[in-house]
Amino acid sequence: MESITNKIRIIKGVLFEFITKYMRTVKVVLWILIVFFAFKVYGSINGPIEFNEVKNKRYLKVIDRLKDIRNAQIAYKSVNGIYCDNFDSLISFVDTAQYTLIQKRDSSFLEYNRTFRIDMLKEIIVIDTLGFASVKDSLFGTSDRYKNMAQVPIEGVNETFNIKADIIDKNGYNVPVFEVRVSKDIVLFDQNKDLLKQEKGLMSVDGVNGPDIVLGSLTEVSSNGNWPTTYDAIARN
Repeated sequence: MESITNKIRIIKGVLFEFITKYMRTVKVVLWILIVFFAFKVYGSINGPIEFNEVKNKRYLKVIDRLKDIRNAQIAYKSVNGIYCDNFDSLISFVDTAQYTLIQKRDSSFLEYNRTFRIDMLKEIIVIDTLGFASVKDSLFGTSDRYKNMAQVPIEGVNETFNIKADIIDKNGYNVPVFEVRVSKDIVLFDQNKDLLKQEKGLMSVDGVNGPDIVLGSLTEVSSNGNWPTTYDAIARN
């Protein structure tokens, strides 16, 4: 019995000596674990918040640039009857093209009708050309930002928007359409990959749905974007 007691005392002594000797190391390890898990918890809570802040700021920049492209495309179509399918031509158009300023007015005159053998009043619309106005000045004033409209306006990104134009059949009519898009992978290139994957699969009335930010359509007659009106409201403020 005494032998067992002595062994227990020896073991206790060894354990006490070990704990005393390595207590500082144990404390350091525990603090490292505490900081590590605290960081993990903070990241799981704050990560999505920071992601959304970055996402919204970058989306606003992209959407503002797409609005410039839309205005340029609408002007291009008003002059040429179709949409432009490349940025070089679109930028050159803005740089050099002019609107024709017209005025429409109603008019009438008497015309002899051979069937009834009398003079009859005929009404017409007269179109007067008043002059010309620069597309650049009308859309962008003194700004030259249109020259960079092809570039995705995100720092650290050296990519251009994808632009296409076509003519589609809608109820027997040939209708010009266009589409401009950029992948969310490009816009959010440096963000958390798991959160980015969730964002690309988003289907929500108050979000930018799908893997791309898109303006216009090649299958529908539309010059709208796939972003909600909340982004337009934020931009106006």
